[in-house]
Amino acid sequence: MTGYYDQRLAGSRLRQCYELASPRVRRYLEAEIEHVLGRLDPSDDVLELGCGYGRVALRLADRARRVVGIDTAAESLRLARTLAGSRRDCQFVRMDALETSFPDGAFDAVVCVQNGICAFGVSPVELLREALRVTKPGGQLLFSSYSDGFWDERLAWFEAQASAGLLGPIARGETGNGVIVCEDGFRAGAMSAADFTALCTALRLRGEVVEVDGSSLFCQVVKPGAP
Repeated sequence: MTGYYDQRLAGSRLRQCYELASPRVRRYLEAEIEHVLGRLDPSDDVLELGCGYGRVALRLADRARRVVGIDTAAESLRLARTLAGSRRDCQFVRMDALETSFPDGAFDAVVCVQNGICAFGVSPVELLREALRVTKPGGQLLFSSYSDGFWDERLAWFEAQASAGLLGPIARGETGNGVIVCEDGFRAGAMSAADFTALCTALRLRGEVVEVDGSSLFCQVVKPGAP
């Protein structure tokens, strides 16, 4: 799926997906950001995985000391840098979230929202393992997915994106049970609370799963060790 965002849904096209969101979807998107902001400190160095055009990272930089957003889509990163302007508290770097070049313990918090854990199309275990590596002992990881009860709103949003030509037509026979499939190759599921718990267990971590706004599930992990 990383290639899909690199080649088909980057920059201004990705931005359009959010601009056509319904009021309920906009509330969901805002609730995700507000939840993360409420867990950050002004002294934090934050890494956002899958930053796209900077929609979330720029907001987090209003709260944290420094935010680094990484993505594999060059076009999205160019737009992010344009939107950031002369800000020095927010950087955007082209990098694979599974193989970052950051040193161990470089960040106080690592954030991956808007279902990136599924949309990236990579191993959740490997994604969380690399995020854990670059998080300081005592730092936190915040990963989100969709709540089951948000399915109708989520599907309608993707249908609107398909109608606008931003995604391929919805593949009706393959879409359902938390998975959205489009005829152009797009495919993204969602993580349940049980999935997040199993993920943490696989890495011998203690995670807290919370529902936010009836629209998203957050898996929150504090990295073991003294801060």
